Amino acid sequence: MQITTRATRPQPAVTPSYEALSSRQLYEALLQSHPSADSVHEAREYLEQRLDEAAKRDADLPEDPRALEGWIAQGVEQVGNAYRDYLASRKAGAPRRYFKSKSHALYFLKGVAPTKLVDGAWLYGLLQRWNDPRFSAPIQIYLEELGEGQPDKNHVVLYKKLLATNGCDDWASLSDEHYVQGAIQLALAHHADHFLPEVIGFNLGYEQLPLHLLITAYELNELGLDPYYFTLHITVDNAGTGHAKKALQALYDAMPVENHEAFYQRVINGYKLNLLGEGTTSVIAGFDLEQEVIDLLAEKSTVGKYVHSDYCRIGGRSVTDWLSNPEQIPGFLESLQAHGWIKRHQDPMESRFWKLIQGERAEMFGVFSPYEQQLLHDWIAGDLIHTGASRTAESQARVARLPKRELSFRAKQRQLETLCEGQGSETGRSALTAANSDASSDFDSERNQLAEKLAAQPSREAGMAYLIEMMAPATHHTASGLLATRLFTQLFS
Repeated sequence: MQITTRATRPQPAVTPSYEALSSRQLYEALLQSHPSADSVHEAREYLEQRLDEAAKRDADLPEDPRALEGWIAQGVEQVGNAYRDYLASRKAGAPRRYFKSKSHALYFLKGVAPTKLVDGAWLYGLLQRWNDPRFSAPIQIYLEELGEGQPDKNHVVLYKKLLATNGCDDWASLSDEHYVQGAIQLALAHHADHFLPEVIGFNLGYEQLPLHLLITAYELNELGLDPYYFTLHITVDNAGTGHAKKALQALYDAMPVENHEAFYQRVINGYKLNLLGEGTTSVIAGFDLEQEVIDLLAEKSTVGKYVHSDYCRIGGRSVTDWLSNPEQIPGFLESLQAHGWIKRHQDPMESRFWKLIQGERAEMFGVFSPYEQQLLHDWIAGDLIHTGASRTAESQARVARLPKRELSFRAKQRQLETLCEGQGSETGRSALTAANSDASSDFDSERNQLAEKLAAQPSREAGMAYLIEMMAPATHHTASGLLATRLFTQLFS
């Protein structure tokens, strides 16, 4: 295998005349079934710039790649000890470390969506090497990120479902920094041939088990949110048999005999790409409940200022007048509190404003998404929202006025399983049988077309190439993409 350094990589023959794309623009351009030649070219330039930026960061990798196995073991032990200390502190009454409220957790789910929705993308370019045993380990990782074609294991399908279930589908307001990691991963997907060591290094870093993953899963469950997407990563990334071990094997298998020092240095730079952009802890730290509510109402005011009647006046001014300028939203909130429409730090059901949103005759029903309602609920409740810590008798009395504490997600699942026992489960099975009985419905047309096209391929190599095309980051979670992944997995194994 020929190894090149940055200086000897083939350089683009023509300098692009268009302006460089932002991280978000590049992300959106590459997350297409057939990205344009210009966007793919821009992706390479983007990676060069990001690698220059990453090179200035410090990395904790050992200088000798032969020491990586011990480095991984040490990292696992450190994370395990830190998580044990976290659990002990929570048992002793410490508050949640990450999420102050349910709305804070939902804010996090939205904030990391651009990264989670391209999970595994950085390895896509290696699928072309399916017939080369040196790349079996990273290809297996990619297949497992795709759930080997099973929708209930495909990471992107799972995260899309998590967002939709909690009304977090709209994340258009995220900053460009939120798209950096996703853009890097998609760029690596399209340039594995030129950045093989960097792909290997990025994968090595991404597949290590971080402390924040364990804490995130624990606290999401505690807040009644499904932690499965995160707990799945805890199990598949393990250092014994999982992705962490496969990522190390991928490095050893790809390491050249000659010039391995230069190769490993590029691996380190690829590893450091993980440090760029917004990550889990920085997204969590960026949450400001008051500002989120202000931003929410300012956004709603662009439409709301046209639909309110003038008979309702707050502080001597009509709602239309208040909403005519988004900069007035903080004053509007203060006026709502001053005139009794909102009673902060009390049960939201005691606030007239909340009853406009939720209730039997809620005049503003449907105006706010579930996520937006949670923001408003938690802001109104204020100090009554506890952070998971043990409560004193005084605080217990105050919180008692709030709706019953959120059940953990796993507790909800146990209740559901109990309800499904007996006749309920039989009904569920009958419905499932009926749903699966019509195999020729319109919902199957996409998969049928894939099967027909695959059968028409002249050779195994052509068939594999066609399947690989359907397994791209933009399409692997679709019906045809999932089928393509299942077929590829069978042929690959």
